[in-house]
Amino acid sequence: MAKWDKSKLVSRYTTQGPKSAPHRAMLYAMGLTEDEINQPLVGVATCWNEAAPCNIALSRQAQSVKKGVKECFGTPREFTTITVTDGIAMGHDGMRSSLPSRDAITDTVELTMRGHCYDAMVGLAGCDKSLPGMMMSMIRLNVPSIFMYGGSILPGKFRGQDVTIIDVFEGVGKHASGEFSDADLKEMECCACPGSGACGGQFTANTMACVSEAIGLALPGSAGAPAPYESRDEYAYQSGRAVMNLIEKNIRPRDIVTLKALENAAAIVSATGGSTNAALHLPAMAHEAGIDFDLFAVAEIFKRTPLIADLKPGGKYVARDMFEAGGVQVVIRELLKGGYIHGDCLTVTGKTIEENCRDAVLRPDQKVIYPLSNPISTTGGVVGLQGNLATDGAIVKIAGLKELVFEGPARCFDSEEECLKAVLDMKYKEGDVLVVRYEGPKGGPGMREMLSTTGALYGQGMGGKVALITDGRFSGGTRGFCIGHVGPEAAVGGVIGLLKDGDIIRIDAEAGTLDVKLTDQELAERRKHWKPRPHNYNAGAIWKFAQLVGSARYGAVTHPGAKGETHTFVDL
Repeated sequence: MAKWDKSKLVSRYTTQGPKSAPHRAMLYAMGLTEDEINQPLVGVATCWNEAAPCNIALSRQAQSVKKGVKECFGTPREFTTITVTDGIAMGHDGMRSSLPSRDAITDTVELTMRGHCYDAMVGLAGCDKSLPGMMMSMIRLNVPSIFMYGGSILPGKFRGQDVTIIDVFEGVGKHASGEFSDADLKEMECCACPGSGACGGQFTANTMACVSEAIGLALPGSAGAPAPYESRDEYAYQSGRAVMNLIEKNIRPRDIVTLKALENAAAIVSATGGSTNAALHLPAMAHEAGIDFDLFAVAEIFKRTPLIADLKPGGKYVARDMFEAGGVQVVIRELLKGGYIHGDCLTVTGKTIEENCRDAVLRPDQKVIYPLSNPISTTGGVVGLQGNLATDGAIVKIAGLKELVFEGPARCFDSEEECLKAVLDMKYKEGDVLVVRYEGPKGGPGMREMLSTTGALYGQGMGGKVALITDGRFSGGTRGFCIGHVGPEAAVGGVIGLLKDGDIIRIDAEAGTLDVKLTDQELAERRKHWKPRPHNYNAGAIWKFAQLVGSARYGAVTHPGAKGETHTFVDL
């Protein structure tokens, strides 16, 4: 077997010398041998649970990771953390738990790794917040790490058409408008999700899976295979082997997650028409590395990167289709041709991202990924906005939109529930700009997503006929003129909290502006009469999140980040 020098590995604190005898005794109790105790200890962190199909296959995949670690003379130690799955949390108070769960995942993985002195980690995640949460923990700890996505769900079939969970949310709107009967909705809900895996379109989970490859934290090709495919277990096995190579070569996440790598990550989001939530998660990941990369920096990359993948919700295809067309590596290869990707960035293979995708080929027989010479759009699928209504920025997904300018009167709601009720009761007008406020990170608290509302609008055939703006978030599955992350949020006195019904709002996604037609003097006068709005979360985890969380512009983070460090865990 290989001999490891543990003098510079943190597991020396629990495995080496006389003082570690009590620790070793507990390791022996779990069946470890002396040789295994003297090898590097590798945390295999998963978000496995029975909360949703997104995570249900992760425990199976973890066993393959462990096999790879063992074969390269490492000792895997499997552990789990939480997830909150947006598809089930959506549309009610449970959604307040979603964004805080991202940071709870990062924190709990950090605490487990620190408490047990593990030398490296492989992190497996399957649902929206668990992907950035797991990657944030890797960057924070800075131990040799590999990320692996659990894989997407296969599409369901409804009357001969591929469907996803988003179709069910839109089915609720069709039901409210009378287009769907009770039986129609029941038929769709029973066939939309055929098994394990995360939501199938280019929603937040698949977006962040693409990011994991583009940023260099995941093995090439690992983002694509659907959860039920056996090839995903092979990626897991190879991830276990590869993390041992990272220990030997001392390659750490902050060697990989540089400013250029973050720009690559933003480029893949734009090129695939990904989730607006990436504009929240990429700044948070940058924060863990001590890199300045806020919403405006992300939006700048979005603006200059073309859209070349025709994926739902704005396009036609799902994650399985892109995988079968060649996957993320083909998209990266195309972007490299135009200089939209920094090819010299280091990855977990020990090679550059350009070297990783050198053999990727854009096949002429596939229809999902367009050549750079003929993009779907020369501007990316996601756009940043700024104006007197959003001095700290806002974000909108434009993939699939035909018109990029919308102007209309405000219809103001102080919660998502109020807005959803008005939509389901069809008490709004074509041309309205629905304003949902006090749903930001601090004011919600928790920065809820609005998929129930936007899905209902589309189900009623009104998706392109009204706009919706919020200081909350949107699901990666949202489509239409939906602007999220409006900052400053209402709870801290942002302009969105000063709006009144009838105020004229202009959204220009081409120019990148979001304004209300009020003078500075009028806004200042309204601000004199504004008072903070209380919420019902005055204890517990969501209260704690509200006390700590910062602006969406910087990722809605809850601690000082790498800039506040005096040391990293791996250097103990």
